[in-house]
Amino acid sequence: MELPVLIDTLRTALERDTVHLVRDQLEDVHPADYAAALTEFSIQDQWILLTALPRAEQAEVFGYLPAEEQVRLAIRVSRRKLSPIIRQMSSDERADLFNRLTDEQRDTLLPALAQAEREDLLRLTSYEEGTAGAIMTSDYAILQPELTVREAIEVLRREAPDKETIYSAYVVDKARKLIGVVSLRDLILAPVSMRVDDLMNHDPICASVEMPQEEVAALIAKYDLLALPIVNELEQMVGIVTYDDAMDVAEEEATEDFHKTATIGKLESSVKEAGIGLLYRKRVFWLVVLVFGNIFSGAGIAFYEETISSYLALLFFLPLLIASSGNAGAQSGTLMVRALATGDIKLRDWGYLLGKECLVAGLLGLTMSAAVVGLGFWRGGADIAVVVASTMMLVVLVGSLIGMSLPFLLSRFNLDPATASGPLITSIADVAGVVLYFSIATWYLGL
Repeated sequence: MELPVLIDTLRTALERDTVHLVRDQLEDVHPADYAAALTEFSIQDQWILLTALPRAEQAEVFGYLPAEEQVRLAIRVSRRKLSPIIRQMSSDERADLFNRLTDEQRDTLLPALAQAEREDLLRLTSYEEGTAGAIMTSDYAILQPELTVREAIEVLRREAPDKETIYSAYVVDKARKLIGVVSLRDLILAPVSMRVDDLMNHDPICASVEMPQEEVAALIAKYDLLALPIVNELEQMVGIVTYDDAMDVAEEEATEDFHKTATIGKLESSVKEAGIGLLYRKRVFWLVVLVFGNIFSGAGIAFYEETISSYLALLFFLPLLIASSGNAGAQSGTLMVRALATGDIKLRDWGYLLGKECLVAGLLGLTMSAAVVGLGFWRGGADIAVVVASTMMLVVLVGSLIGMSLPFLLSRFNLDPATASGPLITSIADVAGVVLYFSIATWYLGL
């Protein structure tokens, strides 16, 4: 069902007081779509529409709601009504919600959980934000190595309703150390009398609880895993990170990098939900810094005032040349930032890439010089054409080298290379373009 149709159906059900019939009408609607539709209603109506579903589905839909909506519901709804849904949520989603609540709200929610759930929640929320421990779930299937295939399948059949996934089962010893992993596919295809120990992979890929979440996502992507086991310092199994959580991490990291390329600070909420004050604070710092950076462009123009007054035609080409320098730098910087982020290149590759970029930028500069030489001749004659064409060649080359090198420089000092893109590179390239343009003009025109 299309989202607008679903929203209209739910709105009609509210108006006619037939919400109790909604589930029968929308039995084929995915919980994610139902959650998307709920965001279009008030908190009170959201709760009415949510509680029209069976308890297990309520938790699933609640888990798909945006973080801000979850917190609003948690604040507005009483503990007695909310706690059954919280208990049905997966452990990682429950921990994410708990981290977003205030201390007072947490103290209200904790007594509503069973002791085991409460201890698990506190353990999951104790890990540092941005690490594997902070995004893992404790709902995973474990097996003992001495079990037969028949016994292992029976264990998984019993545990399936309460686990995040059973497509991979993790084999642990008596000390709960991870010693292997076995897929459900292998169990189904193997002889029923075969032991798990003989079937499992004895060298499973795993990660520590302290590993950064972006590295966890990269491991899952590299090895095409449905889930990655997480172990503590004693190599004991403590949780798993599933591929869908890894996708969320990848999206979050990509969004953060996009914001940094535009010199915008990290947003903790969506752009739609962010307030005016938050958006102002995240954008103002670098804009003010770059204002003072651009003063150097003005100083360069003032320094060459005599050259400009002698050949006013030079001003016509100034925006074109410095924009070309900034554009070439932004292109090169974007390529380097992304390659560094994905691990495609390392700091040691700078020398090789510098030579490569010189050749590419040189060819680009020649092409763009050829494109503007006729315009220069038409606007100011042969001398201006030579100045404009030669400047275009140099500013594209210099801008590209600035854009290519700045991410490496920031990485060398353990700073985020994503900050090097966009406005920062453009501002530096602009200053370089102004100085190069009027220096060449002053020299060539004999001023």
